[in-house]
Amino acid sequence: MYAVIAIGLMVILPVVSIAVELALRHTADILLLVGTWFTFWGIGVRLMIAGLNQVIRPGFTAQNIFKIDAPEAWAIVTELGNANVAFGLIGILSLPFPGFLTPAAIAGGLFLALDAVVHLRRKERDTNENIALVTDLVIPATTVLYLTRALGVV
Repeated sequence: MYAVIAIGLMVILPVVSIAVELALRHTADILLLVGTWFTFWGIGVRLMIAGLNQVIRPGFTAQNIFKIDAPEAWAIVTELGNANVAFGLIGILSLPFPGFLTPAAIAGGLFLALDAVVHLRRKERDTNENIALVTDLVIPATTVLYLTRALGVV
C-alpha cells in the first residue's frame, strides 16, 4: 500500500496533472508546470499525509518505519510530523498562492534530498525504504528543473 501511495503522489498524480494542464492550455511553460505539480503533490500532499500520520500515530512510525520499539521516541516522531505538516501546508498553499511555489520547492526539495541521503547511508533497507529513497530523489530533481526556470537560468 505504501508503494502505491508514494508512487502515486510523487510520480503519477504530478504527471497526470501536467498532462491535463497541457491539454487544456495547449501552450504552457512546462518547467513551471513541473514545479507547480510536483511541489503540490510531492511536497504538499505527500508531506501533509506523512506528517498527520506521524502526529496521530507516532508509535506506528517509530516501530514500523524507524524500527524503534520505545514509546520514549514518540515525542521525536511527533515533532518530525509537525515539520512534515508545516512543509506540506506550504506545498499545498503553493497552488492557490503562486508566490509560495519557489520557497516551497526549495525547502521541500532540500528536505527530501536530505532524507534520501539518510536512506542511502543505511546499509540494510527494506522495500518500503528503497521506494522512499527513489521517490525522495524525484522531488529534488524536479525542483532543480523548476528552479532553472524560476531563477532565469533557462
